Amino acid sequence: MKKIMLCSCLMAASWVVSAQESTATTAPAQASSHVSAMPASQAADDLAPRFFTLKNGMQLIVKPDHRAPTAVHMLWHRVGAMDELSGTTGVAHVLEHMLFKGTPTVKGGEFSRRVAALGGDENAFTSDDYTAYYQQIPKEKLEEVMKLESDRFVNNEWPDEEFKKELEVVKEERRMRTDDRPRSLLYEQLMAATYMAHPYQNPIIGWMTDLDNMTPNDARAFYKKWYNPLNAALVVAGDVKPDEAYALAEKYYGALPTHPVEERKVVKEPAQTGMRALSVKAPADQPYLLMAFKVPQLRNVDNPTPSDWDALTLTVLSAILDGNDGSRFERNLINSDNRIADSASTSNGLYGRGPQLFFVEGVPSKGKNVGELQAALRAQIKRVAEEGVTEAELQRVKTQWIASEVYQRDSVFSQANQLGSLWAIGLPLDTKDKMIEMLRKITADQVKAVAQKYFNDDQLTVAVLNPQPRDPNAKPRTPPAGLRH
Repeated sequence: MKKIMLCSCLMAASWVVSAQESTATTAPAQASSHVSAMPASQAADDLAPRFFTLKNGMQLIVKPDHRAPTAVHMLWHRVGAMDELSGTTGVAHVLEHMLFKGTPTVKGGEFSRRVAALGGDENAFTSDDYTAYYQQIPKEKLEEVMKLESDRFVNNEWPDEEFKKELEVVKEERRMRTDDRPRSLLYEQLMAATYMAHPYQNPIIGWMTDLDNMTPNDARAFYKKWYNPLNAALVVAGDVKPDEAYALAEKYYGALPTHPVEERKVVKEPAQTGMRALSVKAPADQPYLLMAFKVPQLRNVDNPTPSDWDALTLTVLSAILDGNDGSRFERNLINSDNRIADSASTSNGLYGRGPQLFFVEGVPSKGKNVGELQAALRAQIKRVAEEGVTEAELQRVKTQWIASEVYQRDSVFSQANQLGSLWAIGLPLDTKDKMIEMLRKITADQVKAVAQKYFNDDQLTVAVLNPQPRDPNAKPRTPPAGLRH
């Protein structure tokens, strides 16, 4: 399943397989201010990503791709919703909104207009683990967006009244994206029940009570604390030359002021000692079941531990259960003679700065109830634990996974996004290649073993949507003014 990533400009609350950050909080130190982090054999390749450290310590990743005369410019901050203090949930996302509200030299709203005038597109997003801002522009406009982004990075400012106005936009966004969407509401409640201590328990958009009490100075304090060149990385991908991109980055980012990054305490989630269950009542047409099992995260691809292998193997299991039209759920639960589910799916949170979950979800078919669906879904996993999977199933998943990784590289934005997210979670830039190497070695016995190990009640939280009658007079909300899609 399912982690929401909120975008102030592209606010479709897209569900994504959790690929957030590892526990590492700093990228590897570099020996000099202009050193490639890639092995020599790869650095010699003109298309390999290059890693630089600017004079002030800020980091730069450049990924050449000369197939089209465009460039993607992304500024990544290693800070997200998990870094918020109690009582200020949602401030990371609210601050993302405020970054579009101007600087002493660029008025509010002018940033977006200037990027559009350059022939570019721009946006931003906030996750649990990081915040990123990006522009996709003709390659010759790279310097101009660097100048704009570096300015708002350190010079963002706005009056209190502008903050209060934008905060109301965010509140309406929360009503539209969560409060009025039963499944989003259920997911939010499940996360709150799953985690007792870890800040993943809080929604990225924030609890409404915290938004009601949020002040302009809450956002300013968060900005001052975390928006720091030593806590950020610039990613440039596309029709660019690494040395030229480095020179521009040094010009616009290399002299920005810095301050020490506060050491972060690692929050360890207490061991769960029994199944947790909850029910949410909301207007809906069908019941909905969502289960979350606590699982390990991928931390090391250079010298993977058994836990790292399990994390990757769980993603393979997810694809076997729900990866294509011939998957286990599709064959046995949806398109079987004894149809149990109208829909059923899984996903595995492979890596992130915090603990990860394996999600199993579904909608019971007509005449079936949530209890029967839950039993059927868990029976499919139990069957893998007892009987294993076939080599044909395993090879199909491997082939599809590798093909998907190759296709993603056709997009310059996807390349930049992947490199930025890997940097933000402290994983090597070549993690995807190393994951493919690991994937090729995963066996059917490993898949059977993780199905046996991670799906007991002590690792499970179950959430059920209890559908209520809809109000026939209710009207759909309209997006708040200023919220672009």
